[in-house]
Amino acid sequence: MKDGIAIGQKATVTTTVTSEMFAQFEGNVVHPAYSTVSMVYHMEWASRKLILPYLEEEEEGIGGGVEMKHLGPACEGQEITITATITSLTSKSVISYVEVRRGLDIIGTGSVVQFILPKKAIEEKLANAKL
Repeated sequence: MKDGIAIGQKATVTTTVTSEMFAQFEGNVVHPAYSTVSMVYHMEWASRKLILPYLEEEEEGIGGGVEMKHLGPACEGQEITITATITSLTSKSVISYVEVRRGLDIIGTGSVVQFILPKKAIEEKLANAKL
């Protein structure tokens, strides 16, 4: 990792809920509202934005875990803001707390763990998984 990454740094994703983000299985909409799957995606994306400026050329981030609570709804056309804040750093991991808001309302909270590994190590893991 490059120098400069620090606890307390924040990254934000802002998006508008679309029908593609609805809670659905196999194309069948369960609820016309922002899905838990979409929330996890956006939590991971906001957290990834934290590490991108600090990755060395030979490094990459890889997901290590997501814990989250989906606390409230967001409907089509509503804007949501996902903010990730670094809470813990080691030489090989970055942990962030993530909050999802619809206006002033908190509709989701959680944490995301990312491991920072050499790209070659990730390639080896993927090659071994194919065996």
